Amino acid sequence: MQTPPQAPLAATAPVESVHHGHRRIDPYAWLRSANWREAMQDPRQLPADIRDHLEAENAWAEAATADAKPLRERLTAELRARIREDDSTVPQPHGPWLYYLRYREGGQHPLICRSPRDAEARETVLLDGDEQARDRDYFRLVAAAHAPDHRLLACAVDYSGAERCSVRVRDMHSGEWLGFTIEDAQGDLAWSADGRHLFYTVLDEDHRPRWVYRRDLEAGADTLVFEETDPGFFVGVDDTESGRFILIGSRDPETTEVRVIPADRPTEPARCLLEREPGVEYEVTDHDDHWVILTNRGGADDFRIVTAPLDASEPARWRDLVPHRPGTLVQSMLDFRDWLVRLEMVDARPRIVVRRWADGGEQVLDFGEDLCDLDLVPGYEYATTTLRVAFSAFAIPDRIYDCDLATHERVLRKEEEIPSGHDPDQYISHRVTATAPDGESVPISLFHHRDIAPDADTPLILYGYGAYGMSELPAFSPNRLSLVNRGFVYAIAHVRGGKEKGDRWYRRGKLAYKENTFIDCIAAAEALIAAGYTGTGRIALHGGSAGGMLVGAVLNRRPELFHAAVADVPFVDVLNTMLDAELPLTPPEWPEWGNPIEGPDAYRRILAWSPYDNVQAQAYPHLLVTAGVSDPRVTWWEPAKWVARLRALKTDDHLLLLRTNMSAGHGGAAGRFDYLEEVAFRYAFLLQVYGRMEVEPLPAVARPG
Repeated sequence: MQTPPQAPLAATAPVESVHHGHRRIDPYAWLRSANWREAMQDPRQLPADIRDHLEAENAWAEAATADAKPLRERLTAELRARIREDDSTVPQPHGPWLYYLRYREGGQHPLICRSPRDAEARETVLLDGDEQARDRDYFRLVAAAHAPDHRLLACAVDYSGAERCSVRVRDMHSGEWLGFTIEDAQGDLAWSADGRHLFYTVLDEDHRPRWVYRRDLEAGADTLVFEETDPGFFVGVDDTESGRFILIGSRDPETTEVRVIPADRPTEPARCLLEREPGVEYEVTDHDDHWVILTNRGGADDFRIVTAPLDASEPARWRDLVPHRPGTLVQSMLDFRDWLVRLEMVDARPRIVVRRWADGGEQVLDFGEDLCDLDLVPGYEYATTTLRVAFSAFAIPDRIYDCDLATHERVLRKEEEIPSGHDPDQYISHRVTATAPDGESVPISLFHHRDIAPDADTPLILYGYGAYGMSELPAFSPNRLSLVNRGFVYAIAHVRGGKEKGDRWYRRGKLAYKENTFIDCIAAAEALIAAGYTGTGRIALHGGSAGGMLVGAVLNRRPELFHAAVADVPFVDVLNTMLDAELPLTPPEWPEWGNPIEGPDAYRRILAWSPYDNVQAQAYPHLLVTAGVSDPRVTWWEPAKWVARLRALKTDDHLLLLRTNMSAGHGGAAGRFDYLEEVAFRYAFLLQVYGRMEVEPLPAVARPG
């Protein structure tokens, strides 16, 4: 295709719709193809007119950033130089074996490996991701689970980016694949105690996880275990830490239902522990003769932990183990034979609490950093004294600790290596607070290089998400240093819609309160300007998926605050998507956004802020938008329609680019180096529009002397 001299203008083919007495015209509805299911799974089936338009946009994005191509190449090399190419995970012990992932130098995909526990050097490669990916446009290892008897390995692989997996089982001793493939799987896997039965989840034609099956590997037969009949609920399968039970969970964004099957009696019918009640969430594990349940039932908005007898899980038999404490969100729990560990959140600060089963004594693990990210790393062994924890902070690379649950001693097992050099002392982290118009305090975490003194001219990246109760914490990102080392301040606005300040923070950023998410982001931008970290018109707003919705809604309201924005796979055509019950995520997401099909109030609320519906004839900042043809979460036509409408209506001459990955989905390229090229494109775009393409990076390590 010849390089275009100017940005493509999408054709218009107006489609009228009327809902609740309101008439709308959508000029770009043609970008949604009737065969979207087939095209998502196989991008070669994309209709020619849509493909031509997306490729024209891609060609324009290349042409408009041609001057930055040498910078992109330098950035890609810079990003790659921060990766240890022959990296590996810390081995996880399980019986006589150690299991781990590793990469070979130059390899794009992981290798699944194991070695004898008493002779780590005798490695067996169980699955070679590079070999499996050969000659494929896309390959992602989604999940792998070995059987309890260490004989078989089940793997779920996505070959298109559409998150529709193929499951195969391999004999770990011979290396031979068993003679079957399970298609259209979700990717969650669980083994029976004897390693003869594999539980897995299958997607329906609308890409919703609907069925749980059990495969008898000796008989070669598949049996339906559970079918979820409500299109608003997704189903998944897992097992408990003890390995005694298979869990089948059905959920939407605010309601849960769990069924259990004894792992040593895998053919028994699944038993429901607590039937679904609207607004009641819970997760469950087992310990000795009782269930351990993390739940918000009974007004426990920030969750509590209760116990119940194994044979009597009804709420009347519940006993508080960790009572509800407003403002202290219990995010998750991990059970061991002698301890129960929980991950909590207080004011956007995570913490880990260890509780002894014997006497209820508790200990908070202190990692010495106020602004950080913490995660519990599940292992394979139940009767262990070792808890594995992942820790990082804005300037501190990922660290893996093994914590002795009895002595609370901590051993650093691994710190992410930055081969090109990195010194955390070269960076400064802060917490700033913004005040929203309704008086709420919005936390902002930020960091920058210590050699810059931020002022009104400083470029600043403001990242936000604010949906589904997902908390965005100040974790380390080696990629981010390429901008910070070039003088950018990086900030995360912990806006309503996440759970950084508890469940109330989430509920005050959804449904009728969704606009609080956008209001909080604007308040954060204004607070950073007032505090002198940047100036009006010097901020770059960044978000992806539902965070891309945040970008779109905020730019419609206050575009003058921003110099640029990056919206990755943005969920921006919200009203049309929530009106389309055929799309994969629509019924499950009505509890998050509202159901505009049945509810006129929900229709009007979403219409008031949906980014695509509120594009105006005004000046917008420089904007880069990304998409993926195989994306089942945010379909390609959402960002394409949004860009088309922006290009038709905006009154400025700033860059507006749409870059669509024609062979990947929501997560972008699957190969670790291919993905870095996508990151480099984003960063080069920002440096280009800020006029900083020639800026040399500040030192990543202390200068000698």
